Amino acid sequence: MDVLPTLPTLLAFTAASLLLAATPGPDMTLSISRALSQGRGPALFVVVGTSLGIVVHTLLVAFGISALITASPTAFMILKTGGAAYLLWLAIQAIRYGSNFSVKTAAGPRDTAFSNISSGFWVNLLNPKVIIFFMTFLPQFISAGDPDVTGKLIFLGLFFIVVGIPINILVIFAADRLSTWLQQNPKVLRGIDYTFAGVFSVFAMKIFFTQAK
Repeated sequence: MDVLPTLPTLLAFTAASLLLAATPGPDMTLSISRALSQGRGPALFVVVGTSLGIVVHTLLVAFGISALITASPTAFMILKTGGAAYLLWLAIQAIRYGSNFSVKTAAGPRDTAFSNISSGFWVNLLNPKVIIFFMTFLPQFISAGDPDVTGKLIFLGLFFIVVGIPINILVIFAADRLSTWLQQNPKVLRGIDYTFAGVFSVFAMKIFFTQAK
């Protein structure tokens, strides 16, 4: 079984994953809030939880899409086309509405390690956008005829976590300055929005034109 994607595919996936990890979202908001209110340790446990949530979504997507390819490669291509449309919709939404980034800094009692891990886990697991995103994002880097699709999807999902962890740690250690700076510099957030939109528009167009051949 060959679970490693080609080097160009891996480089493209790494670049997209880095962008996603640096984009403010519910997981980043939670970890920054926890860092500001309880310290770096609890925030790191939140990251452990969000990563575990991604592992679950990765496995669901990997085995679900693998079954779909086995049953019908045509259905898989339809999924990829629908995924391209969804990525394009995300790009449009990023430009129209922009980032929604705000954190609460109210002090309170420190939660347990389990509680912080659980909070991070559920914030990703119960977010329907995460599973929809993984169902449309990961398949863009897999060929419909790939016999090792399950292994590659699992590899990409876990690699996504590995790429994001260093950024999450940096965000936590710079939580105070980062949160204040981002909220005081809306132009930076808009720059993130346009970069996000551009990357996913490229992915969407790539798959659309590939299907048209």
